[in-house]
Amino acid sequence: MAYSEYLADRVRQRLSKVNVTEEKKMMGGLIFMVNHKMCIGLDIDKKNGNDRLMVRVGKASHDQLIFKKGSREMDFTGKVMRGFLFVEPEGFDAEDDLDFWIEKALYFNREIS
Repeated sequence: MAYSEYLADRVRQRLSKVNVTEEKKMMGGLIFMVNHKMCIGLDIDKKNGNDRLMVRVGKASHDQLIFKKGSREMDFTGKVMRGFLFVEPEGFDAEDDLDFWIEKALYFNREIS
């Protein structure tokens, strides 16, 4: 398993009232599709062994959110993917922090058609 089942359950709890259309194992982790669109994912960082979130926030929010605790640019393929952020544990271990990131991902998910 390339992701924490505990973290997956924490995310599932928060997504229980939205239209999660699929949980998809991909990119070495687990992706939650909301309204048939990639919304939030999780995996384990191979460099340091830590859990991490992948949050789809859109290009408009990217530059503001990159400075939040624990967040960094998503460079999954070696190239920065604007509109997506990785969030390290210090940015989501607290319940309020995880709520923050889930809400940012859901906000963007509602904005795209």
